[in-house]
Amino acid sequence: MTPGTAAATSPARGGSLAAILAAAIVVSLNVGKLPPALPLLREEFGLDLVAASLLVSFFQLAGMLLGLFGGMLADRFGPRRVMRMGLVVAAFACALGAASPGAPWLLASRALESAGFILAVLPGPALLARTMPPERLRGTMGAWSAYMPTGMALGLALTPLAYPSLGWRPVWLAIGAACLAMAVLLGRVVPPDPPGRVPDGALGLVRDTLRSPRPWVLAAAFGCYASQWMGVFSFLPTLYAEAGVPLALAGTLTALGVAVNVAGNLASGMLLQRGWPRWAPIVAAAASMIVGAWLCFGSDAPFAVRYVGVLLFSAMGGLIPGTLFASTARDAPHARAVGTTTGLMQQGSTLGQFLSPPLIAAVHAASGGWHHTWWATGALALGDLACAWALARFDRRDRVRSGG
Repeated sequence: MTPGTAAATSPARGGSLAAILAAAIVVSLNVGKLPPALPLLREEFGLDLVAASLLVSFFQLAGMLLGLFGGMLADRFGPRRVMRMGLVVAAFACALGAASPGAPWLLASRALESAGFILAVLPGPALLARTMPPERLRGTMGAWSAYMPTGMALGLALTPLAYPSLGWRPVWLAIGAACLAMAVLLGRVVPPDPPGRVPDGALGLVRDTLRSPRPWVLAAAFGCYASQWMGVFSFLPTLYAEAGVPLALAGTLTALGVAVNVAGNLASGMLLQRGWPRWAPIVAAAASMIVGAWLCFGSDAPFAVRYVGVLLFSAMGGLIPGTLFASTARDAPHARAVGTTTGLMQQGSTLGQFLSPPLIAAVHAASGGWHHTWWATGALALGDLACAWALARFDRRDRVRSGG
């Protein structure tokens, strides 16, 4: 490679990285746009709390049921092609939601948004592994893992500013237009998928992934993390209500709690890039999440101290997804199954998010208070510690095989 070619390659890679990250952040706005809109939707469509909660749960539907196969599509048909298709589906779903005449239509649009979201984000690690040089991949994956908290925090913070003056329908249309614009940008900036056939076909990818223990460990670790995160953040309104925090301030505090998760995501990439063993950030995060959850729900500390527990829980917890995304290329059964491995990991995450709120509610009902909530999240943190131990064993085996 000549110096001129190398100089041209670096900006191209930077542009591809920026476009891939921006696309994931934009499609993640669909996560954060809903909570601020719920009062408007309940008033317009006459929704009770159960129906409103379904709007939240339906966004987990595609990831919980189809994560593995969505990742397989990225491996089978190309990550760039599938990511663009997901953005188009998400844009159409936003338009469908904005045109909703009633609750059933709105629920259907959220389910379709879920499918678009999954198709848009699952190809990310495989696309980055193809785009970025190996020596920069770990740090890049840390940045990639920040797409969800970044998009969610932006949605939580920005949409309440627009809803009072514009209404929720134009805002949802604008988010759909942004998704469509990102699909066009990806087509212009990111190189096309190279031609090639998948060995043994698409089902071979699923079979190879399910037969390998390593993707299962990643899925279990992500599921335990996501269960804790959703369990704590689902019941933050209880903490605010007990402290008498105004609704407007409560929304800002929740957005901040989500946003600090980005710090952990980015830190994981830097730590791994500097040579930290990947089990170490997971152990540090799991221990911190136990302490943070106890401060938030288990202690009788003043509100300020309990909220610091929320920030500790979220910021340190961000080390886990960053580490896991950096592990997908390493722990996939082979290089062509990175997307399928990411899909199984995403499936573990969404399953944890779906099951966690009922689990926490059951603990509350059995114990008669929120003080024991942290027991449930602490048990899930122990699951992450077990997964860190398993990853350490995998790494030791790899060193032995390589003679290191």
